[in-house]
Amino acid sequence: MTPPRARSWGRKGVTPVVRVRGRGSGRVSMAGLTCYKPGKRSRMFYSVREYRGRKGEPKGIGWRDLLVRAHIQLGGPIVLVWDNLRMHLVEPLRRFIADHADWLTVFQLPSYSPDLNPQEGIWSLVKRDIGNLAAADLGQITRAVKRRLKQIQYRPDLVDGCLAGTGLASWALDSRAGS
Repeated sequence: MTPPRARSWGRKGVTPVVRVRGRGSGRVSMAGLTCYKPGKRSRMFYSVREYRGRKGEPKGIGWRDLLVRAHIQLGGPIVLVWDNLRMHLVEPLRRFIADHADWLTVFQLPSYSPDLNPQEGIWSLVKRDIGNLAAADLGQITRAVKRRLKQIQYRPDLVDGCLAGTGLASWALDSRAGS
């Protein structure tokens, strides 16, 4: 529950102070996919999970569920472009990709290139929104994250803006604007 830094305001001469408890009570993990197809509206799939440190509790997000859900909802093959997160390089995931090569093609972004990943723009929008949140518990953070992700999900112009920020696929946005 270490709070992110954000700017705030206060009366002149009085520095605003937000007190937070120093103990860690868990973390909120997010995973997401932004989907672009010429002539179609941009889409975003995400998953959010709380981790409280309990025995046997999974720490991260199940990538298999997210990929299969996207495949079912999009109804076609997926070309996946992602960063070099350690989880993306594990053997079970490599086997999954090989087993589903009929609908899943994967390209890795170069190392240390978050500026080429449109999903980083999504995370930036979420973090900016919760920057001044003084949460009392982990559930409040989770609700705020889910609320912001849902707002972004229903605003394809924001998702398009994150792609435009990478400079990679301006052709996809141009073809949508013409239709």
